[in-house]
Amino acid sequence: MDDLFATHDALAVAQLVKARKLGKRELVDGTLARLRTLNGALNAITDFHEGALLERSVAWAGEGPFQGVPFVVKQLMADCAGTPTTLGSRFFAREPVAQADSAAIARMRRAGLVIVGRSNTSEFGLAPTTEPAFGGATLNPWRKGLSPGGSSGGSAAIVAARGLPMAHATDGGGSIRIPAALTGLFGLKPSRGRVSLAPIGETLAGAGAQLGVSISVRDSAALLDVIAGSEPGDPYTAPAAGSFLAATERAPGKLRVAFMRHPVGGGALDPTLVAAVESTAKLLEELGHEVEEAYPDYDASAAGMALGTVMAANTWTNIQIRATGRVPGPDDLEPVTRQAAEQGRTIGAHDYIRAVQTFHRTGRLLGAFFERYDILLSPTIARVSLPLGTVRMDGTPEAYQAGLAPMVAFTSVCNVAGVPAMSVPLAWTGDGLPIGLHFVGRFGAEEMLFSLAAELERARPWRDRRPTEGGIA
Repeated sequence: MDDLFATHDALAVAQLVKARKLGKRELVDGTLARLRTLNGALNAITDFHEGALLERSVAWAGEGPFQGVPFVVKQLMADCAGTPTTLGSRFFAREPVAQADSAAIARMRRAGLVIVGRSNTSEFGLAPTTEPAFGGATLNPWRKGLSPGGSSGGSAAIVAARGLPMAHATDGGGSIRIPAALTGLFGLKPSRGRVSLAPIGETLAGAGAQLGVSISVRDSAALLDVIAGSEPGDPYTAPAAGSFLAATERAPGKLRVAFMRHPVGGGALDPTLVAAVESTAKLLEELGHEVEEAYPDYDASAAGMALGTVMAANTWTNIQIRATGRVPGPDDLEPVTRQAAEQGRTIGAHDYIRAVQTFHRTGRLLGAFFERYDILLSPTIARVSLPLGTVRMDGTPEAYQAGLAPMVAFTSVCNVAGVPAMSVPLAWTGDGLPIGLHFVGRFGAEEMLFSLAAELERARPWRDRRPTEGGIA
């Protein structure tokens, strides 16, 4: 079992189960044993399902494309029946316990996934790292002393270590793509409304999305096939699409690609990141695409401030709704979370509406850019690695913002505008750490992104590049 996910992605493992070459229970039990061992070094999984909860997960798993494949769900933006969704916070450690699965989780179960636990996240998903005071820091399996990023760092770390072939992840400002970049995985944030967030209507004024991180492109595509689509009463939905898995099996055609050597409104990048972008641009040209340097025209500062306003207001409101009258004590929230909640309490309706209007204005500007180009290429993050402690939740707002800024310099505008974007592990530092390359498409263009990602995966494969056991010892 230790080598299974080094050689098989989730779809391949499911085929072994369907062909009865691998027993479902054998797979679950063997994977759990492996996960517990890895977790001792990584601290990536907060809760393992045991007893009746595990038996229910096995019984509820259907016979779909992921039949029998073990899976973990992030402790944010998704509920699993019978367990609390802690949001990475001591305040929600025991309550409320979910009475039912979120719609996307129910779809995952019907597709055959066996949920065996929950993965670590930063508190309320507010940090692009995974170092919550409640539960402790998740470590990057690539190197001691580094974070896997966040807020989906628990899922990314365990998949990067080949404890699972894929895992659930969510993204409100880059939280799928940032950890994918730092751990050598594939991660795609879908368009606004592509995946229902039922039973809630939306999160972060539509900026929040969910899917996963995976070893292979096709696993993420097949997972989106499974969970895409609206539920009754959804406030909006993405344009109709065909099969995302089928898109990975066809050429993307000749695409018009713009690449960036620095963030919009930002300063110079580390030369290693610039070289990674230039190398990827050259690869795209060799694959037959039209490539040139170009930058979208939007106010990056205004977009960032708008997202901060929406996040603060949501932090305060979610505490009020989920706590059902309970008041956080002095040790229940991390300082930055408490500061965000206090800011959110004072935000007026006019400020919130202006922030949402900035979302829409930014979306229109990006929409105009994607009339001229199909793809926008950049690094995923404006750093080559993330040492633990770089982004702190126990200090001042100014220190937190300084740590946050380079992590979301390329990713958060996609949440603001609602467009799909993906991180693809196509480059490496001189000392062997993964570098994610960021590809953004127009609203609703996930099929094009998956088709391009599969082409890049064939041209510059990454699956055999993984952390050594020594890196997590």
